[in-house]
Amino acid sequence: MDYNIIWYLLVGVLLVGYAILDGFDLGVGIVHLFAKGDRNRRIQMNSIGPVWDGNEVWLITGGGALFAAFPHAYATGFSTFYIPFFLLLATLIFRAVSLEFRSKEENKLWRNTWDVLFTIGSLGASFFFGFIIGNIIMGLPIGADKEFSGNYLDIFNGYATLTGVFTVIMFGMHGAIYLIMKTEGDLQKLAKKLAWRFYAAFFVMYIIVTGVTLYLRPEMVANFSFGMVELPGNKHPLINEHQTIVSIVVWAVVLLSVLAVINIPRCLNKGKELQAFISSACTIAALIGLFALGIFPNLMISSTDAALNLDIYNAASSKYTLKQMFKMAIVGMPFVIAYTSIIYWTYRGKTVLNDSSY
Repeated sequence: MDYNIIWYLLVGVLLVGYAILDGFDLGVGIVHLFAKGDRNRRIQMNSIGPVWDGNEVWLITGGGALFAAFPHAYATGFSTFYIPFFLLLATLIFRAVSLEFRSKEENKLWRNTWDVLFTIGSLGASFFFGFIIGNIIMGLPIGADKEFSGNYLDIFNGYATLTGVFTVIMFGMHGAIYLIMKTEGDLQKLAKKLAWRFYAAFFVMYIIVTGVTLYLRPEMVANFSFGMVELPGNKHPLINEHQTIVSIVVWAVVLLSVLAVINIPRCLNKGKELQAFISSACTIAALIGLFALGIFPNLMISSTDAALNLDIYNAASSKYTLKQMFKMAIVGMPFVIAYTSIIYWTYRGKTVLNDSSY
């Protein structure tokens, strides 16, 4: 059993879980200011009130899994993206504080201020999530000592900015579709209108980002080939041995991505809000899956020399560590999934304000 591949998949699952779950509540924050009136904005906040903090557990768990399974990649990544990660955490803190403080006072200026900060926090967190992924795709100057050898101009580049904006739009669409399920009346009509607008922007950006990625990083399609592919920076025989299986998985994810994107407007047009939300979630999962499969088996790509890439073998913990962690994950993951499922089942249905609401 190759525990390196297993942990690559597990970290990917945690990342997908975070993007889908926190993606919609970040999306609710992105579209928050489009709603007018105190009651409508309270409904929006309370639609994510019981779940937003639980959604962020997936990010913490994913970070912990990356640290334990691939410590070298964790160290290089966090030192490289020190400022983006700091800004990401700051925006997440702004969101949390805004949710808790917004309705503590009746003052209109007080509430409007926290509304703006809630949206800024949601926009910022979404942007930096995509911004970091964009940088990983493009590659960064990493030396033989596994340290970042560039400057911050290498990080703040056009492609990473493009993927950051794309993520904001994608999460905005995801959040608007979620609000269709959780609201009624005029607020639901507004959510439908926003969902269509964000979908149109998402579709255009989907094509642009795909084209730019294939132009700038043609290596991202190396795993699409069914032949024996030489993967720079990795000498492990299992990769080339199972290249055909990898290619089949990649093309299956491509098909899922296309079908999910096409199904969103069909479901919106027919009023199938739950199916539209599932399709939106599948779109996010497929895009992150394509990112993970595109860079596989790498975790951090070196633009200096492909031989210096940090992959699932040279950046990993010992086999014994990965094995013991896997045993713990088998026991722990069902509890996380069960807890998440119970919370969503308990707070299903339309959002209703009461004395304990935000």
